[in-house]
Amino acid sequence: MEFIELKAAARQTVGNGPARRLRQEGKLPGVLYGPDTAPMMITLDAHELELALKKGSVNALFNLILEGDSKPRRRVMIKELQAHPVSQDPLHVDFYEIAMDRKISVKVPVIPLGKSIGVEMGGLLQVVRREIEVSCLPDQIPESIEVDISELDVGGSIHVEEIPLAEGVEVLSDANFTVITILSPKVEAEETEEEELEGEEEEVEEDSAANEEAAS
Repeated sequence: MEFIELKAAARQTVGNGPARRLRQEGKLPGVLYGPDTAPMMITLDAHELELALKKGSVNALFNLILEGDSKPRRRVMIKELQAHPVSQDPLHVDFYEIAMDRKISVKVPVIPLGKSIGVEMGGLLQVVRREIEVSCLPDQIPESIEVDISELDVGGSIHVEEIPLAEGVEVLSDANFTVITILSPKVEAEETEEEELEGEEEEVEEDSAANEEAAS
């Protein structure tokens, strides 16, 4: 398991104004917390974080080197990364301190593998769950959950119970939910027609209501 190094410093200022000034200086405000870690306000270089994110996966692990800290480094992962809705530039980052002997819950992306029989026959692949939440030790976090769909026919589905996971990785759900299915093109067409008809009916109702108001 590779840990990506990041440097940070303690932060005293709070509020939108100081946070905006930090971002103008190329810094990113954040917070560090954990089950045995009291919340600490921090700041780090935005460009360094961007480069670090490119190196790792969605659930990358970091060695956070905090200036003046009693610990030489803290093992953390990103719990939340807030981004601007338009530019997608990072606005704030939450780091969660982990213990290597304590299980954590993470969401892992689902990756379909192969081309299914159903798709070759004209069916439509639908990924119902693009992420699955699992529980495991930090050094057991899978980069992705790969699902072989090559034998999946039209109308067929793959449920989470059927997906083999590595030892020590458990799905955080009691329900045997559908992860991937192959839709019949006929069903898809019927759903589209129903949506179009519903839209036309709503337009007719709106026009009738408008005419009634005009008449009165």
